[in-house]
Amino acid sequence: MAHITSALVLLSLFSVGFGKLAYNYITTDNGGKWGTWGKVEMCPPGYKAKGVSLKVEPYQGEDDDTALNGVRLHCFHKNNYTATVQSSTGSWGDWGPIILCSHGYIEAYQLKVEPYRGNGDDTAANNIKIQCSNGQTLEAAGGPWGTYGSWSNACEYEVCGIRTKVEPYQGEGDDTAFNDLRMYCCDV
Repeated sequence: MAHITSALVLLSLFSVGFGKLAYNYITTDNGGKWGTWGKVEMCPPGYKAKGVSLKVEPYQGEDDDTALNGVRLHCFHKNNYTATVQSSTGSWGDWGPIILCSHGYIEAYQLKVEPYRGNGDDTAANNIKIQCSNGQTLEAAGGPWGTYGSWSNACEYEVCGIRTKVEPYQGEGDDTAFNDLRMYCCDV
């Protein structure tokens, strides 16, 4: 009976998007504290994430910096058809180049985050590294501030979904935009 109850709880907690079952999500230990979680967005059925691209605001000098504003997953089907998915994004910056696993798919990631600066200009998340299932590690072209935290756990299968935590525009306040993310693992 305990096995059935555990299975039902697991199904109710992790069933997301397009009728696909996400077994779990992976996360890091250093995400920023501001913002709200956007919707979970999943690759189409049968697709897995092979790469990412980032939306980054460049250094603003004396003005407010936000650095990382969005992460987009690049999903591939076994026949190389592609699709992109993204959750919430900030308002600033432009989408940069795609980094792709040469073989295999994304199975883990690491997030570069600037810690809280008190009266200083906070940027929160700045960059990301991905670990591919073939052992390859790739770093995107994000913002310059902060340090990398620990690697997420590796997906038992591969990444096929994303959810992001973004702070909305603060008006006269200090904007951080992108703060944290979760990647979802699927057996597709």
